[in-house]
Parts: sequence; C-alpha cells; structure tokens
Amino acid sequence: MSTLLDKANELAQVLKESEEFTKLQNLHNEINEDEVAKRMLDNFRNVQLELQQKQMQGQEITEEEVQQAQKQFELVQQHEKIMQLMEEEQRMSQLVGEVNKKITEPLEELYAVDNTEQ
Repeated sequence: MSTLLDKANELAQVLKESEEFTKLQNLHNEINEDEVAKRMLDNFRNVQLELQQKQMQGQEITEEEVQQAQKQFELVQQHEKIMQLMEEEQRMSQLVGEVNKKITEPLEELYAVDNTEQ
C-alpha cells in the first residue's frame, strides 16, 4: 500500500509542476491581487453555490434567482482574466477526471468481470 501512496504523492508533485497547474495558479494569483475581479468572482461563485445547495436539498429555484445567476455570469464573462481562469479550471477538471478514470480502470474492470459472471 505504501508504494501506491508513494505513487500518488509523486503524481501530486507532477501535477504541481505541470504547465496546466502553473497557468491556473498564476491566473488565480492575478485575480486575488485584483480586488474588483476577486469580488466579482466570489459573488458569482456564491450565487452558484447557493443554487446548487438549494437543488441538492430539493428546493425549487425561483426565476429571480435564475436571473440573478445569469446577471452574475454575464458580469464575469466581461472580465478577461476571470474567463481565462474559468477556462483553465475546466481544463484542469478534465485532466483530473482523465487521471481519475485511469486510476479507477482496474476496479471498473474487476467489477465488470464480476457482473458478467452473475
């Protein structure tokens, strides 16, 4: 098991040193240094989080809340650095998803074999 954890730590280090991570980190730092951009992004993410929480709790989202979220999104779309950050976050999410898929492949194969035997 320690070998597996060693490899996971190695993978984490490779991720930290990757061009994708560096670009994401730099954009994140630039936005944090820009008070207006940081506030805009925080507001947008807070609205998103509130809506997600309501959905998860089975509460209905009002038309007013949808319009508020849309306005927040339109605002952040106008900020070049925020849009670049969001694009890089999407790329990183896809990359991590691909890595996760690769890591869990043996388990999927194992359970796929078990399911076909039943």
